[in-house]
Amino acid sequence: MSAGDTFGRTIQLFLVDGKPTGLRKATIHGWTGLLFVSGASAFGDLTAREEVDRTGVYILSGPDPEKARATRVYIGSGNSVAERIKQSALKRDFWETAITVTTSDDDLSKGHAEYLEARLIELTSQAGRVTLDNGTQPDTSRRRLPEADVANMEQFLANLRIILPVIGLDMLKPQPRAVTQIAKPVEERTTGDVQFEIRHKSGVQATAVEEDGEFIVLEGSEALTGTGYVQQSYGGLKEKLIADGVLIPHGADRQRFAKPWSFNSPSAAAAIVLDRNSNGRVEWKVKGSKQTYHDWQQQRAAQQEAAG
Repeated sequence: MSAGDTFGRTIQLFLVDGKPTGLRKATIHGWTGLLFVSGASAFGDLTAREEVDRTGVYILSGPDPEKARATRVYIGSGNSVAERIKQSALKRDFWETAITVTTSDDDLSKGHAEYLEARLIELTSQAGRVTLDNGTQPDTSRRRLPEADVANMEQFLANLRIILPVIGLDMLKPQPRAVTQIAKPVEERTTGDVQFEIRHKSGVQATAVEEDGEFIVLEGSEALTGTGYVQQSYGGLKEKLIADGVLIPHGADRQRFAKPWSFNSPSAAAAIVLDRNSNGRVEWKVKGSKQTYHDWQQQRAAQQEAAG
């Protein structure tokens, strides 16, 4: 295996009280990092753990009370994570999930924890997937650590990038290049990606690409409006896109995507474009053909299986 190859990782998720909604413990095989995750009902169990009464960082996350369908997070650190997270939780009403990050051998110093806190805030801000509840953004350059310690903490962060999405928090994941590289022409930033399209009988047209498990509708795409269909699943999302300036008026019966937007599924994207609940796996077709997204995906899976 060469240095550039990717490889599998073993993540262990232990249900401390045997309940999927209770206290959970998450680790990566071969890494000293130790995460505990709880909801409000198991928060006392989390803070009572001996492993949490150590130096480290913590995250409080929940629905953003100011933005529909958005997540708000607070990131902190402390010499005793148990004490600090209790103080932070008392000051905030939005959180529903608490995450603590310490180590099995208690080898993080105050400087390590402050560096991790500053970098987590920085990376979360850059990713732009959640709203930060932190009032200020710490300056990582002021967290002076020896060169070797910085390298170790960056590796620690690399493991957090892997394990946080597994426990349901995507706050560090960079946005797809189709969303972030808007200064480049669409053709350039989607090079190598298969493009999908919806061509509706009304004349509405939309184009999208898939990148790293996300379905991105590109700017200039159109979306129907005022169809009269009841959108029980995605009505709130469409209202959010209008409020955020992603969808803008474009004629009497349609809107236009002023900028690209990443959806978590083809069906969510199709529902916004067609203004009704839709099966995106059949509504989206490979651009210039009649092949549906579903058929394209099945074909690709067969090719991967044959090559494997």
